[in-house]
Amino acid sequence: MMGLGGAIGAGLFLGSGKGVAAAGPAILISYIVAGALVVLIMWMIGELSAANPASGAFSTHAETAFGPVAGYTIGWLYWVQLAVVVAAEAGGAAAILTGVLQSAPAGTPIPPTWLLATVFMAALTAVNMFAVSKYGEFEFWFAFIKVAVILAFLIVGALLLLGVLNGNSPGLSHFTDFAPKGAGGIGAGLLIVIFAFGGTEIVAIAAGETKNPEKSVATAIRTVAWRICVFYVGSVFIIVSILTPDAANSPEGPFAALLNVAGMPAAGTVMALVAVFALLSALNANIYGASRMLHSLAQRRHAPAHLKKTGANNVPRAAVLWTVVFGFIAAMLEAIFPGKVLETLLAIVGSTIIVIWAAIAASQIKLRRSRDLAATPSAAPATYRMPLFPYLSYTAVGLLVLIVIVAMLDDGTRTQLLLTFTATALIAVSGVVVTRRTTKTAEHQEEPVLQEERV
Repeated sequence: MMGLGGAIGAGLFLGSGKGVAAAGPAILISYIVAGALVVLIMWMIGELSAANPASGAFSTHAETAFGPVAGYTIGWLYWVQLAVVVAAEAGGAAAILTGVLQSAPAGTPIPPTWLLATVFMAALTAVNMFAVSKYGEFEFWFAFIKVAVILAFLIVGALLLLGVLNGNSPGLSHFTDFAPKGAGGIGAGLLIVIFAFGGTEIVAIAAGETKNPEKSVATAIRTVAWRICVFYVGSVFIIVSILTPDAANSPEGPFAALLNVAGMPAAGTVMALVAVFALLSALNANIYGASRMLHSLAQRRHAPAHLKKTGANNVPRAAVLWTVVFGFIAAMLEAIFPGKVLETLLAIVGSTIIVIWAAIAASQIKLRRSRDLAATPSAAPATYRMPLFPYLSYTAVGLLVLIVIVAMLDDGTRTQLLLTFTATALIAVSGVVVTRRTTKTAEHQEEPVLQEERV
């Protein structure tokens, strides 16, 4: 449910309409390509996490494969991304709820957006201070609501296509103009879709606090991957079959627009509230993922030592607080500079998911080869292995390269990608300095022990 909750968010409920507007019905190709990549990345994560379940996840795996600078860079890049996204999700949920309240009857109190964002941040910070089992319960129910809404949406959409609800089914007539903007539209849609799929990788972080991770992670990978594809591709198929690209890109989102076609009252309000739940679910999951990554970085001496301390319930409370502090600051800054702060920061970290997935692919290829070379005939087989290695692994790499090439052809996404690469390079440079310093400190601290042993 955490994997589903991380991937099914406002990007589907609200943002999928932009993809339909960019590519028309051909957006299905974008979703199928992105979905195939997600499945491959999930398989890689499953193999890495089953072999080495750790809260540092792909940062730990990158460090094992390529050294401490790689682990430092991927870990801090992921934490920075989630710290910004957490703030954006709190602000987004607050803005949507404010819009809903503005359409309420006269006299309904409407708190300012920054105050609602602060309340959301405070509430979910408290949830993440509880034992991980309590956090898991909250995330389960958040994800359950989203999954239930999608299933209901698929049923309503199927009834519309069959002409049961309004008796005027469009059938597949919208597919006659399948790709109105050609390959360029499919490419633009691919970039929108790939960023919406971000969040699935939190399964790897949760593996570090899972009972019997070798079995549970493998089960999660197998089920989450195809469910995400069914929910995304199924929902978008219904949308492009019933709505025109312009109708799908309505301000209230394609889900609400379709429910309006079905004649359901207050559809916009219902879907707006669902989008709030979706954002709060992702906010909850990202606080968890970012805090565990920061805790892991501290354990590996890549972050201040006090961040590796845990409370009586084994929760890294200092890491949680450092993760959410930016969200509280951002809420205040949004009150002063509305629409300016988070928009700028999201432009920098917007393409981070491509770097993270590339690191996962490279680590899986390197570590799989190392394990295969080190394996003995009598060794027990790994609990989970990516099928058709190395062909599917290189297919994932090829798809990532394709996405980068497509991104570089568009002015907006090219800027975003270059900003992300610049941020990654700066973190890597700081990683060289920090890892050298910690290595020297460790060697200096070990010298008296070595002398005492010699004596």
